[in-house]
This record gives sequence, structure tokens and C-alpha cells, in this order.
Amino acid sequence: MQNFYSNRLLHLAAHLYYVKGMRQASLGKYLKISQAKVSRLLSLAQERGIVRIIVADFEPRDRELEAGLQARFGLATAVVIKAPQELSLEELRKILGRFAAPEIEGLIKPRDIIAIGSGRNTRELVRNFSISTGKRPTIVQTVGNVDASVHDFDAQEIGRVFSQRLGGDFLTFNMPAFVPTKKIRDALLALDQSRVVNTCLNQARMALVGVGTLDNSVFIERSMLAEKDIAELKAAGAVGEIGGRFYNAAGRECDTRWRNQVLSIELDRLAAIPQVIGVVSGTDRSASIRAAIAGGFLKGLVIDETGARALLASADQPGPARPKSQKSKK
Repeated sequence: MQNFYSNRLLHLAAHLYYVKGMRQASLGKYLKISQAKVSRLLSLAQERGIVRIIVADFEPRDRELEAGLQARFGLATAVVIKAPQELSLEELRKILGRFAAPEIEGLIKPRDIIAIGSGRNTRELVRNFSISTGKRPTIVQTVGNVDASVHDFDAQEIGRVFSQRLGGDFLTFNMPAFVPTKKIRDALLALDQSRVVNTCLNQARMALVGVGTLDNSVFIERSMLAEKDIAELKAAGAVGEIGGRFYNAAGRECDTRWRNQVLSIELDRLAAIPQVIGVVSGTDRSASIRAAIAGGFLKGLVIDETGARALLASADQPGPARPKSQKSKK
């Protein structure tokens, strides 16, 4: 049936639509055919090469901002993704993940051990990794399960998708992220399963983590922290959270009861991993990012353009901006 349409008719329809800007409904009336047939004509014009759609090259990364972040904060890796300001936060995360994935995937070496945290931005990044069995990394969950429900932005689900896409193995930290007492936490950490996971984490070469705040954390969102916990963390100066570990503006973990009840990678061990890359979007994480860099447990960043500008603007605020030396951390 498609061969019935002559090239002359296809040329005419394409010219009126693409050059003259005539809408499909008006074009249908002009040619005395249905709008559905107009759509088929335009599709066929592309198939026969009458219409060739050319999209100008798009550079999704802001290299100038990336260089600025690296120079200002001493980051080893900075990936800044351009995105329209009118996007919703969910749409922004999707753009961030799509265009940052090839860069981060390129950093992964065959048989790497990679620690994985939770977060919606990290989820979108991992979803956009190519499907390949060449690198076969080992993915290790860094934080226990938040509650009985499993969301697609939880570490155990992100790790599963990560290992499937790159053809690797996945070690789950099949423990609750939060327990009532330090005694219970210590007993769980003494189990063989915990020791295997922790041994693997000690050998990790890369970590991908989300960066939260006291106002925007999965532990608060899922009602894991009581009001007294939040008040205690505020009093302790908490400005950021990674893997359920809250830290202050100097990048030191807040000394609260919560600290002794969380099952996740400790910040000191996170700092020992060569590449720890935070995956964030939006403008509300500047203080928590700066503090994590100051603590030495955040060494790279994937962020959107607006968030990067906010982070650089915040650098003039009081507080450490560069990672501390090994000596100062002891």
C-alpha cells in the first residue's frame, strides 16, 4: 500500500509540513486525506530519504563548570550535566542518569569491586549503563535494608540492576539498616555474612553514593528516625547523610545514639576507597556535599548544572571546602 504513494505526493506533503509549517490537520484538508494518512505520508517520506532530519550536535556536559568544581574542591572526577531549568526533579534525575552514565561506566575496569549506595539519582545512573558482560564487576551493598518494603532506589535493588547490566556479581548486605541497640548491631556485624561483605568493601576501588541532608533523607522519608533522633542530630550539627551516617560541617560523623545503631559502611572506610562519587541533583545539597568533601569521603561528583552553580556559590560560606589530609583525619 505504501508503494501507492508517489514521490511527488510525498515531496509535496513534506514541503508543506516541514518547510511551510502547515499542521497535519490542515494538510489533510488541503490534500483531501485523513490526518492518519498524512502521518503515514510523512513517515514514508523519511523512509525514502525525501526528508532527512538533522539534529545539531549537543554537548550534554558543562566542561567549564566541571573544571571549576575540580579546581575549587580538589575533586578527582566531576561530571556536570546540562538540563533545562523547567524540568521537574524526577525529569532532571532522568536526564542526569542518561548523560552521566557513559562517563561513569568508562571509569569501571574489568573485575572491579564497586560499593553501591541508595538514592534516586544513583538509580537513574545505573539504569542507563549499557548491557554488557565484558567487565563483570562485583557490586557490594553498603547499607542495610531500610525497611520490609523494597523500593527501586534502595541499595539492594540498585545493586541487583547494576550487576545484571554489567554481567557481574552482587553481594547483598541482607541486614536491617537500623537496629534498636548497639549490642544488636555488633551481633549482626559479627555474622559470617557481614564479615564477607565488609571484607569485600575493604577491597572496593569505586563507590557510588547518594548524598542526603537532615531534611531530605530516605531515613526521614521512611520514618526511621523519631523526632528525638532528629532533634539529637540537629543538636549535634548534622548537615549531611551518606548511607545513614550523619555528619557535621567539618565532615565528622555526629556522635549520637543513631551512630551506634546503623548498619552501613563507616565514613572512615568509605574515605579509604579510591573513587567515591556522589550522584546528586538539585540545589539543596551544597552544604552536605562540601562537608563530605571536607571529610575526605567524597572524591567525585555527578551533578546537574544548576546544582553545580549553587555548590560553587556556596564555597564562599564559612567552613572547610577541601578534603583534609590523612594526618588531620586521625
